[in-house]
Amino acid sequence: MRVRAPELVGRGWLNTDGPVRLADLRGRFVLLDFWTFCCINCLHVLDELKPVEEKHADELVVIGVHSPKFAHEADPDALRAAVERYSVTHPVLDDPELVTWQAYTARAWPTLVLVDPEGYVVGQYAGEGHAHAIDALLTQLVEEHRAKGTLQPGDSPYVPPVVEPTDLRFPASAVPLPDGRVLVADAGHDEVVELSADGEVLRRVGGFREPNGLCLLPADVAAEVGYDVVVADTVGHRLHGLALADGSTRVLAGDGQQLMPGDGSDRLSSPWDVAWWRDRVWVAMAGIHQLWTFDPRTGTAEVAAGTANEGLLDGPAPEAWLAQTSRLAPDGDRLWLADSETSSVRWVDASGPALEVRTAVGTGLFDFGFRDGPADQALLQHPLGVTVLPDGSVAVCDTYNGAVRRIAVTDGSPGEVTTLATGLAEPSAAYVDGADMVVVESGAHRLTRVPLGGAGTGTEGFAHTTQRPVTEVPATLELVVSFTPPPGQKVDDRFGPPSQLMVEATPPQLVREGAGRGTDLTRTIVLDPHVGDGVLHVAARAASCDAAGGEGAACHLHQQDWGVPVRVVADADGRLVLPLGGVEG
Repeated sequence: MRVRAPELVGRGWLNTDGPVRLADLRGRFVLLDFWTFCCINCLHVLDELKPVEEKHADELVVIGVHSPKFAHEADPDALRAAVERYSVTHPVLDDPELVTWQAYTARAWPTLVLVDPEGYVVGQYAGEGHAHAIDALLTQLVEEHRAKGTLQPGDSPYVPPVVEPTDLRFPASAVPLPDGRVLVADAGHDEVVELSADGEVLRRVGGFREPNGLCLLPADVAAEVGYDVVVADTVGHRLHGLALADGSTRVLAGDGQQLMPGDGSDRLSSPWDVAWWRDRVWVAMAGIHQLWTFDPRTGTAEVAAGTANEGLLDGPAPEAWLAQTSRLAPDGDRLWLADSETSSVRWVDASGPALEVRTAVGTGLFDFGFRDGPADQALLQHPLGVTVLPDGSVAVCDTYNGAVRRIAVTDGSPGEVTTLATGLAEPSAAYVDGADMVVVESGAHRLTRVPLGGAGTGTEGFAHTTQRPVTEVPATLELVVSFTPPPGQKVDDRFGPPSQLMVEATPPQLVREGAGRGTDLTRTIVLDPHVGDGVLHVAARAASCDAAGGEGAACHLHQQDWGVPVRVVADADGRLVLPLGGVEG
């Protein structure tokens, strides 16, 4: 049965002169990209869709539908800045109440929906890595609609924003040099900028794509390897080495392509930060929710912590779940982490026989807020930065709260959380300079000094759970992850089962039967009605390959994680369908 695409409804529009209605776009294909600007997977999709937008520019209009996860993301000014920060080059609908999100039954960030020139939904995809599938489907359908006479190419309603020039543009992090100079990862300009002690721009080094992290190597290591600084080139999916003497750079790891599950090549996935710890460069590999290490002497890059599942799960480093780790801060036997998507601060503990991941502040993917007090009760909102202070406490750039918080550490244990400063514009990193902390105010395009001498204040603030529609389900549920290979491809089972499904829950006791991993994309799950409410965590993968096969055949892995809020009720629909990708109808 053909499904008519619902109208686009929200608070307002960006990157266009006025409201855009589907009727205005009749005769063209429309690709709706449901995204939220905190989400690294959504940012990946923005990049991977650009070639599709260019190839099908005459027949396709991409519309971003911004459906926020965090309270800060619902602020229209914050969204406007994010659209500029991430170089979004199509109209964006501001949908803070998730009206259009619900109308299209989206359940995950990102979700992509393709609408044909007659206004019907013809494809839906969850997650990243679907550009090839959308391209193949468009190539097929363009010819069909051209033959029917329903295709009417036209101009895009996109209107670029006016950008005011500044010395720094969305700076992400900064490191001081021994002589007083400062290096800044200037993400908005795709540069590393060298500043004098008084803030004057001395040099700009280009060749990056939204660099976010900098690590100054120990002098003896730098002398041995021939460069001084490791740069986390986030959108470039590389690590670069920067020599301070002449500003020259070299690629240390990564081939410029994003690492996808199953890749065995020299690839990285959105490295966000780098730090020197335990005789290695540690890398926050935000794109796949892991920590890696890089040895500058050998050039070896490898996984050190995290399963690549997104969430908050402590334990041995290889088994832990991380969530878009953004900033790192070494301190003796500890490596502190800002784990942004779980609004948490965590650490890797190296004091025992094996590395362990532990949590200081934070409870999960959908709980956040602004609350001081004991660490196990305090709340943050998408923190991007951590800095160890001279007294051993930890300063947190609580980014979406516009604040700097402080976690006291007593006898090795996280203690009271207080607030050091508020009113900052998306603070993303900081370093200590004498009696001050220098904070990178990314949203204000500057570095700001915050005195360390003042006492921290306490606040009750607010507590919040991400508001998404709750799905009512029965105690016995059939879970179906729907997947159809793209046109011209088939399921790839040459190397074993072509799919994988993992199911977990928060709280864990919500699922009585059916948790764990398997290869079938359909599974019966038995839920505990006494638990009632919770979140089903579902991760699915499916592989497809060119149907013709042969040498040079292209193969693809489709993957998505869902966190589905559910409530167990007696008379609910017994089937929950999650679209991994495929053609509608």
